Amino acid sequence: MRLDAGLSARALAAATGQHFTRVSKLEHGTKAPSDQDIYDWCRACDAQDQAEDLIATARTVASAYLEFKRQSRAGMKRVVGPHTLQLYQKTATFRVYEHNVIPGLFQTADYAAAMLSFWIKFLDTPDDLEAAVEIRMERQRVLYQGRKQFSAILEEQALRTWFGDAATQAGQLDRLLAVMSLPNISVGIIPMMTERTAVPSAGFWIFDDALVALETPTASIEVTRPREIALYTKMYEHLQSAAVYGGQARGLIVRTLQELSSGNFSQPR
Repeated sequence: MRLDAGLSARALAAATGQHFTRVSKLEHGTKAPSDQDIYDWCRACDAQDQAEDLIATARTVASAYLEFKRQSRAGMKRVVGPHTLQLYQKTATFRVYEHNVIPGLFQTADYAAAMLSFWIKFLDTPDDLEAAVEIRMERQRVLYQGRKQFSAILEEQALRTWFGDAATQAGQLDRLLAVMSLPNISVGIIPMMTERTAVPSAGFWIFDDALVALETPTASIEVTRPREIALYTKMYEHLQSAAVYGGQARGLIVRTLQELSSGNFSQPR
């Protein structure tokens, strides 16, 4: 921002009333900026419109990256909740995109257990599978609370990615059909081999317009900067345009169930 404004570090320091060495510390991340630092910096660089976004980033930077290995020292139940329960309870509108898994809010206990058992082994956490599944099932109560709205977009691959055996997968697809009948839940599915305008690199959840959460194999990332949230919202709109809904979406699920029952799926190894 300083370079775009054509200012040297000394010139910025003079404009904001601080020593130039402090400017250097802020730029190199050895000192965290206060809200006033950001306001002053943006004013000096004639970029006041960026102040609120930068302040939001600065306030959450320490907690934006949550390492699973560190969290899971107390077991997988620490990773899946209960801290997220408060977020779920205060959120009015959920927008969810998943490319290879059924969202946790729609999972059966068997499907959740099969998935979480892998992560317990992968992260080498204490084996608290039963407690972790119980927390995940507890969170699903938000589906029936108040006037919350849930919009989910799934890749067709998510219907065909197995966690557990064929019976577990079939039970999960039946559960997905059931939740789709609820009036506050909208589920779109993007068919495989279809023309589309966007392909995201990861699944993500948008909580109102306040937070975006996504996961890597080792950590969760929380995005609170308004401009970034707006970009995720824009991506979600692209995905909506490629998804099918209603009878077409249910048809994709039913077809997958039929393939399961007929044995056309090869058993995962």
